[in-house]
Parts: sequence; structure tokens; C-alpha cells
Amino acid sequence: MKIRFWGVRGSLATPLSNISLKEKITTSLELAVEAGLSDKEAVADFFKALPEHVRLTAGGNTTCLEIIAGDTCLIMDAGTGIRPLGLDLMQRAGKNPINAHIMISHTHWDHICGLPFFIPAFIPTNSITIYGSHPDLEGRLRHQQDYEFFPVPLAPAYKFVQLDRSEGLSTAGFDSGPVSVETIPLNHPGGCYGYRVAHDGKVVVFATDSEYKDPSSEALKPYVDFFKDADAVIFDAQYSIEENVEKEDWGHSNMFTGVDMALEAGVKRMLFTHHEPVNEDLRLWDNLEQAKRYLALQDHASDLQLELAVEGLIIDI
Repeated sequence: MKIRFWGVRGSLATPLSNISLKEKITTSLELAVEAGLSDKEAVADFFKALPEHVRLTAGGNTTCLEIIAGDTCLIMDAGTGIRPLGLDLMQRAGKNPINAHIMISHTHWDHICGLPFFIPAFIPTNSITIYGSHPDLEGRLRHQQDYEFFPVPLAPAYKFVQLDRSEGLSTAGFDSGPVSVETIPLNHPGGCYGYRVAHDGKVVVFATDSEYKDPSSEALKPYVDFFKDADAVIFDAQYSIEENVEKEDWGHSNMFTGVDMALEAGVKRMLFTHHEPVNEDLRLWDNLEQAKRYLALQDHASDLQLELAVEGLIIDI
């Protein structure tokens, strides 16, 4: 399977500000002066050696990622990141019809506000199926595009599959495979659902917008079982531990909790996402370094990989 991240911010789209861009450029130039950089041929190597928070940005689009499993295109959530994804799909498809499956975790705005701008859905020859466990999923998404809120109604290419909240989605839900998708209810205001995608012996778990208030093994067991032996888990880590205490019942988690659950579940790779809008890149990468130090304290021999989900990141599973 291949995973590509198109949007990783939580709550609200957060473009890189001019102030932040100036800070990145200034830091880069200062480091270049310290390194005595004077050769244009050395610029590329110098750039690669810059700290990640300087040479990269986590990005500002809200949640959307793409999973390619064989010939099946799965889209996890439809935040603002789905707009550039749609444009990319159009370019990849050329004149061929697009067949994609959108799995909705929940219908809070930051996870659905990109749908009105998903260009492939406005071409009737394409087939876009939306899946979700919330009651009246289609009605909710149509309401978002009532004329009072948006000048164009929900696109004609969409089909809807209302999931049985007590069961996962079998391979029968897709036109190619074998791909299986299971769901699990998560702890978030209004309800949210995680997805476990399995294909060709590989497993990816998408578990955004969830709070794990009770750290006991008994309380975490359903989630640990859902994460069990996953090759990659995309995990909501919007807050620090302190913020989780301050914002109890807001429905989000932190990196340390993610590390604990990943170790218990035997996860190979954990990618932290749903980044807090006020956290700039320096803060995000600093949080990641703290999580890595915490992992070393908990299990210094662990092979668990910890990463920030950033826009444009592509990983092969």
C-alpha cells in the first residue's frame, strides 16, 4: 500500500504566515553564513542538512489522506486537503474515469469542508462513493451545500454507503481487491470512527479525533486490539499531555499516549497528525523529539518509528 498525506491540520486550516516564512528564511541564511556557504553547487546538500522545522512545513490543510491499495483508491476524510488531491487525481487519470472511495471519520467541518471543492465529483462519468457510520450521512453532507452556505449542490458523481456501526466493511464494498476495511467507534464529541485497512498482508490504521481519558489496560484494550500489529497507525496527537488535561472532553490525544498504545499493540510505524492550529513547525518537531525521547525511556530497544504527518509525505507499506 502507498499512503500520501494531503492535509494534516486539525480544527482549522492554517496557512504558513509571512512571519513564519521570514523566520525560516532568516534561520537558513544565518546557518549558511555560519557554514561559510559560497558555492552554488553545495546549496542542495546544505538544504538537506537543515533542521526539518526549517526546511519543511507540516502544512496548513485539514485532514485528508490517500491510501492506494492495489487498484483501489481510498480517501480518508475530506478536509481542505481533498482539493489538491482531486486536482492530482484528474491529472493522473487523464481521460480515464476515476473510481474512488471516501471514508468519513465524522462530519465536523474540518473533515468535510473540502468536499465542495473536490473536482472529480463534478464529472458524471466518475464514481465517488462516500462511506460513514453517522446517521443520515448523505443528509449532513447535502446540508453543507445548501444554497445558504454554498452556491453549488452536492456533486452528481457521489454515491453513499451507510455503514452498519456494529460491523466492518468487507471486500464486497469495493470493486477491486482484496481490500478489507474495519471500523471502530472513537471517543470524540458527536462520535467519530477509526478505520483499519488491510491489503496483501499489510495494515494501515487511521485513528483521528479521539481522546483516551482512561489509561488503564482494560479501557485501552479495544483500541490496542484495533491497532494490533499494524504497519502504520495515523494517530491524532493534537495536544500535549498538559493540554489534554486542560481540554478534557475536547476529543483529542497526545504523542505520549500514542507511543504507549503503539508499544502495547506492536505497531511498526506511528505517524502523528491533526496538528493544533496554533502550533508552528518548530513546536511540532520539538514535540516529536520529546516523543522519541519518551519512547527511548519506555523501550530503548524498540523498532517503532515515530514521524510527523506532513503534507506531501508519501510512504510505502
